[in-house]
Amino acid sequence: MSEAERADLLLQIYYYMRLTRAMEDRTRTLFLQGRIVGGVYTAQGHEATTVGAAMTLRDGDCIVPQHRDLGMHLVRGVSPRAVMCQWLARGNAPTLGRDGQLHIGDMHHGVVPMISMLGESLPVACGVALVMKMRRRSTVVLASCGDGATSTGAFHEALNFASVQRLPVVFVIENNGYAYSTPTAKQFAIEQLAQRALAYGMPGESVDGNDVLAVMEAVGRAVAHARSGQGPALVECRTFRVRGHSEADKADYVPPALRQEWLARDPIRRFEEYLTAQGLLSAERRREIEARVRSVVDDAVAFAEASPPPDPATVADYVFAPDGPIAIVGEPDATDPRYVNALDTRTGRPFCTMSQVEEAVTQL
Repeated sequence: MSEAERADLLLQIYYYMRLTRAMEDRTRTLFLQGRIVGGVYTAQGHEATTVGAAMTLRDGDCIVPQHRDLGMHLVRGVSPRAVMCQWLARGNAPTLGRDGQLHIGDMHHGVVPMISMLGESLPVACGVALVMKMRRRSTVVLASCGDGATSTGAFHEALNFASVQRLPVVFVIENNGYAYSTPTAKQFAIEQLAQRALAYGMPGESVDGNDVLAVMEAVGRAVAHARSGQGPALVECRTFRVRGHSEADKADYVPPALRQEWLARDPIRRFEEYLTAQGLLSAERRREIEARVRSVVDDAVAFAEASPPPDPATVADYVFAPDGPIAIVGEPDATDPRYVNALDTRTGRPFCTMSQVEEAVTQL
């Protein structure tokens, strides 16, 4: 990689980290204004982990994200417009207004929809990886979970199955210190969750989850391991959930000194300092990126607010998936998917791309 290419990559990483936080900041504002119904779960402090992990993947790979992984969605190419429509529960959202959370997926971008019960998505990741292995594809599945989810049976079953079957899965634990209000010290007796990898016969590594370059290096090694056919790997990213479990949670169980300690290690500020020291982020370049981020967020909100609400007459529709094969990203028939994504109310068929969603809205 040339110096120019490396500089472009680092600035792209910075852009996605800033966009992730800006999208969530705006969502929090909309929630406080009463324009979002339901819970809002943000990932302030996680940006280095989510963006850094996703940046290690290539076309054809898949992610199985959790509810704080907006950064992964954006890196994989999910439209900010689609995300904002989802949060505002619009009729053209990926779940057609039936859900206001990031329980969304788009197999064209290699994003498998998450399951709300945290930890339960991990066996699904193993299923996707098994299909990839059976089809002899050199692709990888990256599945994330929080520290609390590692206490579930699904976590252990997934890691054991992946190891026995030597599946191309990389498990990323976003250890943010609290499973809702339960601190890790009251959950585990071990110092690092990465130690659990040894019990399943897979490599495990613990890394500073607020250092985006360190995350990319560690997850990159795990991805290379899985891609080479050596089986799964696990990476623990030690980070912190700066805000509450949701915006309804004041998180007053967190000691103020601990919160201040982690605020001083803010991943975006740390990366800004690194880029500035490298001569890559001048004041002018920073303003340009800030303006770009603001424009993207403003556009997403305007698009979502102009989008139609769900049609009450369709409330019982789309309960069951259509008959037919499931299209896997990268396969020859993936241009005609038959999975439940956003369904075109004009044709009753799934949209193939977000551009089709936008086109449909303009015709309503």
